[in-house]
Amino acid sequence: METVSKPAAPARVLAVRPVGTTAVLAELSGLHDVLALQALLLEQPLPGQVDVLAAAETVMVKADSPAAARRMAARLLEMDLTVQSHAEGKLVQIETVYDGDDLAEVGRLTGLGADGVIAAHTGQVWTVAFGGFAPGFSYMVGENQVLEVPRRSSPRTAVPAGSVALAGNYSAVYPRKSPGGWQLIGRTAAQMWDLSREQPALAAPGDRVQFSAVRELIEVAVPHAAVDAAALAAREPDIQSGLLILSPGLQSLIQDLGRPGHAGLGVSSAGALDRSSLRRANRIVGNDPSAAVVESVAGGLRVQAVGDQVLAVAGAPSALTVVTPSDVPDPDAPDDADQSDFDQSEQVREVPMATAFALLDGEILTIGAPERGFRSYLAIRGGAAVDAVLGSRSTDTMSGIGPAPLAAGQLLGAGAATSSNVVGNPELQPDFPDSGVTVLDIVPGPRDDWFDAAALESLCAQEWAVTPRSNRVGMRLDGEALSRSRDGELPSEGTMAGALQIPPEGQPVLFLADHPITGGYPVIGVVVDHQLDLAAQVPIGGSIRFRWAPGYGLPTGFSHSSPDKVSN
Repeated sequence: METVSKPAAPARVLAVRPVGTTAVLAELSGLHDVLALQALLLEQPLPGQVDVLAAAETVMVKADSPAAARRMAARLLEMDLTVQSHAEGKLVQIETVYDGDDLAEVGRLTGLGADGVIAAHTGQVWTVAFGGFAPGFSYMVGENQVLEVPRRSSPRTAVPAGSVALAGNYSAVYPRKSPGGWQLIGRTAAQMWDLSREQPALAAPGDRVQFSAVRELIEVAVPHAAVDAAALAAREPDIQSGLLILSPGLQSLIQDLGRPGHAGLGVSSAGALDRSSLRRANRIVGNDPSAAVVESVAGGLRVQAVGDQVLAVAGAPSALTVVTPSDVPDPDAPDDADQSDFDQSEQVREVPMATAFALLDGEILTIGAPERGFRSYLAIRGGAAVDAVLGSRSTDTMSGIGPAPLAAGQLLGAGAATSSNVVGNPELQPDFPDSGVTVLDIVPGPRDDWFDAAALESLCAQEWAVTPRSNRVGMRLDGEALSRSRDGELPSEGTMAGALQIPPEGQPVLFLADHPITGGYPVIGVVVDHQLDLAAQVPIGGSIRFRWAPGYGLPTGFSHSSPDKVSN
C-alpha cells in the first residue's frame, strides 16, 4: 500500500505583537521565514507601510497611522510564505587580512584552529540577512554553522573600522569605529558605507558576500560618511542670504521630518524630536511642512541676519530678544530721512513666540533659557539650505549622517522651501512640561512578558527622573530598578522611537528619534506616538510617570484588578 504524506503546513507568521500605536512585530519560526516575509513586504507593501526591519526571528513593520498598524496585524497572519521565490542579490567580494585579535580564540572555540577558521570563512557564501546597529553594519548568514561562536564576555569600548567579526551564526564588518562585543578575526579596506554611492551600503539585505584572504597588509580606509561630514563642515559656501551663527548654545542641529524607509540599511528616521513644533514654526513663516529648521536645546542660540529675514520660533517658551547694533540704520525712519546721524546706541526689542517677525540685515536674535520645556525650533523663511542625505536634511547624532552640529561663525543659508507667498498668523502653543511630573501613556510590549506583575506595577507606580545622560538617542531614566522575570538574552529585534528598553541594571531608556534601529534588551512598553512630542520637551531633571494607554489592554500577567496608581 502506498504511503501518502500529508502536505507540509504553509509557512506563516506565528504571532503579531503591537509595538506602540504605529508598528507591529511579526514573530517567525526562523531566519528563512524572516527573509521570505521581508522580501514579500518590500515587493508588495501593505497599505500604510512606512518601513520594514528584519531581525533574527522577527520582522517589524512601521505604519503611517495607528489605524494602518491595526489592519496590518490581521494581514500579516494571513500571509503564505512557502511559495516565495526571490531573485538573488548581487555578489560582493571582500578582501580580508585574517589577523584579528580573536582569531586564535575562535579557532579554539570551534575546534578548527586559526587556519581552519580562515578556510571556513572564505569557503562559503554569506547572505546579508538584515541591517544592524549602524549604517553599513550587516548581519550575514553563512551556508553552515561551523563558525558559530558566542560574543565576547567583555565587549570592547572601541572596535576599529573595517574589522571582520563573528558572533552567533553571523559574520559582519564594522563600518566605522564603535563599541562592540563580536569576535574579531580580520580586517578589510572595503567601505561598507559610502554616501557618494547611489546605494550607500556595500552589502544590502539580500546581497551575497564572498570573503577572500589576502596576505599583504592593507590600510583600513576611513568610512566615507566621516570624511563626507568633515568635508561638509569645512566647506564655506557663498551665502548671500541667511543667518550667521554667533553662538549655537548647548547644542543646535538642523532637523526636518526625518528620513524614514532606510531601517534595512541601519539608518533610523532621525528628524525633529518635537514634530508639531517644527511644523508650527514652518507654517508660520510660510514654509513647506518638512522644511529644515534649527532645533536647539536649553536656549542660548544666537544668530545674526545676513540680509533681511523672516523667522519664527516655536517649542519651549523662551524670551526672544532682538538687538539692532548701533551701525544698523533705523528701519522705521522715513525714506527721505538723513540716517547719517542716527542714534548710536543699540536698540533692543522682544518678539513673541510662535509669531512671524522680521530680522533685518545685521540684527541679532537671542533665544533665552526656556521657561518650560526643553527644545526650541527656529524656522527661517525658505528653510535652512543644507545638503540632503538619503532624502532628508536632518542630523542623525547616532549614525553621523546629515549636517554637522551648528558652530559659531558658520553661515546658514536660507533656501526656497516655501509653500505660500505670505506668512501665517500667530498661533497658540500647547502647554509644555516643567521640572514637575509629566504623564505619558504607554502601550504594553512587545516584551512585557519578560517582567512579572510586580515590575509592571512598579513601572507605573513611581516617578522616573530624567538624567543628564539623556540625549537625542534616548532619555535615560532613574528610579527603583525593574527586575526581569526570565533569564537569557533576547535576540536583537527592531525597535522605534518611544520604546522603553530595560537593560540588565533595570533603569529604563526611552528611545528618541536617533535610537539604534535594533536592540537586544526587552522593551516593556512604547509611548503612544502622539505623545512623543511631549516626551521630547521634558527637561533634564524633570520627572516622568507612565500610565497604561486606555484602549490597548493591560500587559501580560497584569491583573485587571491591579490599582492604577497614576493620575493626572
